[in-house]
Amino acid sequence: MVAIGLSAGAVARIRFAVSCLWEVAASVRVLRDTGDHAVHLPWVNRVRPRLRSAGLVGADGTHGADGAGLLSQLIPARPGYLPDFLTPPPGGLTPDLDAELAVLRATPPEIVRADLDLYDGGTRSPAIRALYADPAAGLRRLAEEIAGYWRIALAPDWPRIRLLLDADVQHRARLLAENGAAGLLNDLHQQVRWEGETLSIAQRHCTAADVADGGGLVLIPSVFVWPSVLSVPGGTAAQLGYPARGIGTLWEAPRQASDTLSAVLGRGRARLLVEMRAPISTTELARRTGISAGGVSQHLAVLRAAGLVSTHRSGRTVLNTRTTVADALLTVAG
Repeated sequence: MVAIGLSAGAVARIRFAVSCLWEVAASVRVLRDTGDHAVHLPWVNRVRPRLRSAGLVGADGTHGADGAGLLSQLIPARPGYLPDFLTPPPGGLTPDLDAELAVLRATPPEIVRADLDLYDGGTRSPAIRALYADPAAGLRRLAEEIAGYWRIALAPDWPRIRLLLDADVQHRARLLAENGAAGLLNDLHQQVRWEGETLSIAQRHCTAADVADGGGLVLIPSVFVWPSVLSVPGGTAAQLGYPARGIGTLWEAPRQASDTLSAVLGRGRARLLVEMRAPISTTELARRTGISAGGVSQHLAVLRAAGLVSTHRSGRTVLNTRTTVADALLTVAG
């Protein structure tokens, strides 16, 4: 059990963030042990051969030979302690891998060594011994490995992942506005409970920590942390990675609109409505449907005028969402 003490001030400073490094860490765990992550098998089966060809990952999900593989060695296949320096607090809702890697490389040596002492219990591989002996050099090498992994495993799918994460933040922000902090926190995951001034997280390792004065709680939606949660309890801000909503359909092939719906709206508009299971950008709709961006925009204008679609801005991206009227229409049309 992990218990995080949060004062009223810390609860008032709850914020959301999206992190590239959190997805890197969680996705490596998925590759190392797919048993608990069947929902991600389409992704695993697609990216593992690419990683193997690049010498980054072996057939069993472990990283390759010749000294490569520090990232995999630092991440346990099963839920457990993860060195905190791998998941520094993300800055906000506009993730930047280069900025996060800069923070990683700047981790003080004493922090790296303290995290490794907690992680490996004194049994260290040559790569981890080298990191312990010279954290600055080890972190530079680790950052290079992460960048290579990102380019192959996550960058091609990042637009669709990012849309799902942004949609989850929109949903949670609405919950916070309607139900307060308790309603938000108790809805995150079955392992998470908020009682009094304590956020309790059911995990295998046990720890208790209070957020420092002036600190807060960072909630980080994640695709690959599913089906569990990942927590970093101490420091100036506690961090909690939780599964974003809608992961079950993330890797699905594009769905076809029914003949009935196509007859009513036209095939193009019907396909767009079907794809809007979660908030989605115009660019992504065009990519998924094969309709030109201009054509998608024209269809969306008609659907908005009919009350079937609404739009809202998330950072620099405009997201399109089905309305309840559209949901009812899809249900009736089958």
